[in-house]
Amino acid sequence: MEGTRPIDKREQLEKGQRIALLSTLLIFALALLKAFVGYTFNSPLLIADAWHSGADILINLSSLIGLKLASKKKSNRFPYGLYRAETIACLLIGALIAFIGLDMFKDGWHKLFLMDSQSVFPAFPIGASIVSCAVASFIAIKQRAIGKAIGSQALLATAKEAFFDIFTSLFVLVGIVCVYAQVPYVEGAIILLIAALILKLGIETTWKSIMILMDADMDTDLRLSIEEKLNRINGVKGVTGVKIRRSGPFKIVNCIIKTIPSLILYKSHELADIAENMLLTEYENIESVFIHVEPEKEIVEIAAIPVQDKNGLESRVHQHFGRAPYFIILNLGNGRIDIDSCLGNEFLDKRGHIGLNVAKLLIGYPIHLLFVLSIGEISFHLLKNHYVDIFKVDKEMKVKDIITLYKANKLDLITKPDLSKQQF
Repeated sequence: MEGTRPIDKREQLEKGQRIALLSTLLIFALALLKAFVGYTFNSPLLIADAWHSGADILINLSSLIGLKLASKKKSNRFPYGLYRAETIACLLIGALIAFIGLDMFKDGWHKLFLMDSQSVFPAFPIGASIVSCAVASFIAIKQRAIGKAIGSQALLATAKEAFFDIFTSLFVLVGIVCVYAQVPYVEGAIILLIAALILKLGIETTWKSIMILMDADMDTDLRLSIEEKLNRINGVKGVTGVKIRRSGPFKIVNCIIKTIPSLILYKSHELADIAENMLLTEYENIESVFIHVEPEKEIVEIAAIPVQDKNGLESRVHQHFGRAPYFIILNLGNGRIDIDSCLGNEFLDKRGHIGLNVAKLLIGYPIHLLFVLSIGEISFHLLKNHYVDIFKVDKEMKVKDIITLYKANKLDLITKPDLSKQQF
C-alpha cells in the first residue's frame, strides 16, 4: 500500500526559491558595496570580505537551482520527482564552503605576518562592515525560518553560512580597527579562526549530503517514533523494516506492519490506509508512505473464554457470552498455555447491554482471541472492529480442550453474530 500527502509540495519549494533569490540579490549588492568601498578607500580586508560574499552568491545560486529543479512535477522518467536535486545542490554548497575555508586559511596565514599602515580613520570601511553585519543577520534569520518550515537542507546550510557571515563581518570590523591602530597579528588570527569554522561547516555539510544520497539511516529518532505510533493502532501486532529515505527536503517511509493471520483482504487494506494517513498527518515532512501488511505468526496471543467456574484449565465454557460469571484470560505462545487471570463479570447486575460492556472490558485488556458458543450482534461487531478473532466452541467444553483444538486448527471462525443473542 502507498500513501502520498495530498498537499502540493511545490508550494513549499517555491517559498525556498523566493528566499534563496532574495538572499542572492542582497549578498550580490553587499559584495558590490564592500568591493567598491574597499578599492576606493584602500581596505584589503574589506576587499577580501567582498570576495567571500561573492562565494556566498555561488552558494545561494546552487541552493536556488536545486530548489527549482526539486519543484518540477513528477514524470515517467522521474516518477519520484527531482527532490534529490536539492540534496545535490547541498553537496555542492558544502564543497564550496570547504573551499572558501581553505582559501581563507591561506589569506589568514599571509596576513598574520603582514602589517598594513593607515593614517586616515577608515570610516567608510567600518560603515560598510556594519551594514554587512545587519544584512547578514536579516538573511540568516529568514533563511533559517523558511528552511525549517519546509525542511530544506540547502536553505539551512546557507543559513548557517549566513550566520558565519555575521561573525565574519564583525571580525572584519575589528580587523579594520586593529589595522588602523597598528595592532600586530590580530587581523591574520581572526581570519584563521573564521576559516577553521567555515571549513568545519563545509566538511559536515558535504558529508551529510553524501550520506543522504547513499540512503544512510540518519533519522533514528524518527524511526523509533514511527514504530511507537504504528504499534498503537488497533490491529497492528508489530512493526518491522522501517526505512526512511530522505529525498531533498522530504522523506519517504517504507515499513511492514504485522496483523492477525485471519484478517481478510479488504480489512488489511483498511489497516494500511489508517497507518499511512496517520503518518502523513503526524509528520509534515513525510511525503510518501509505502506499507506492506503481513500476518504475524509468532506473536503471544491473548485469549478470553467465558466460563462457568474458576477451575483453571478444567473450567467449562459458559453458554452465554455476556452472562458468564467469569472470563479466563490466557497467554498463548511459544508452545505454552499460561493463565493470566480470571476476571469476575462485574456487569451481571446490570439491566441492559451486558454483552457490550463485557466486550469493551475485553478490548481494553486487550485480547486477540475469543472462544464462545455464540455472540450477539453489537458485541460481535465491536470485537471484530478491534481485530479480535472469534471462534465457535461446543457446549460444556473445557478450557484445555478448547485450546488444544484451536492449536490444531479444528475450530471454526464465527463470521456473523447470532441475532437471537442480542440481549446478551
